[in-house]
Amino acid sequence: MKFLCDEMLGRLAKWLRVMGYDVLYLKNVEDEKIVENAIKEDRILLTRDKKLAKKFKNSLYIEEKDLDSQIGEVVEAFKIAKNEENFLSRCIICNVEIEEIEKEKIKGKVPENVFENFEEFWICKKCGRIYWAGTHWKNMKEKMEKIH
Repeated sequence: MKFLCDEMLGRLAKWLRVMGYDVLYLKNVEDEKIVENAIKEDRILLTRDKKLAKKFKNSLYIEEKDLDSQIGEVVEAFKIAKNEENFLSRCIICNVEIEEIEKEKIKGKVPENVFENFEEFWICKKCGRIYWAGTHWKNMKEKMEKIH
């Protein structure tokens, strides 16, 4: 399942990526182009714009303003489940799948204490962002547990 979030739903896009979903996030794009992208890439449009949601049948109007409630709306509407295997499998910035990288290859690219205290690292091949299972990882998992 692939999604497209318009500019009003940037935080939702990020958290759906955390959950492992392919989410295109568009800012400063005309409604027609948003719909065109959704059709071309076979994506479900998520929007807080009622008019835009009515223009495109494969969309969900997100009523809630609160992030947790927005995630809950998407989970309920599409019956998506948390999938441990896909959790944090995508770059939360670029939406590209992250890949495991050898520890030695990231030396000097992460804080020294992180390098010393963690053995597994992942990298986004597009933007170069490096990920590891630190406290932020645990906090994100706990947030997802509460929402589902």
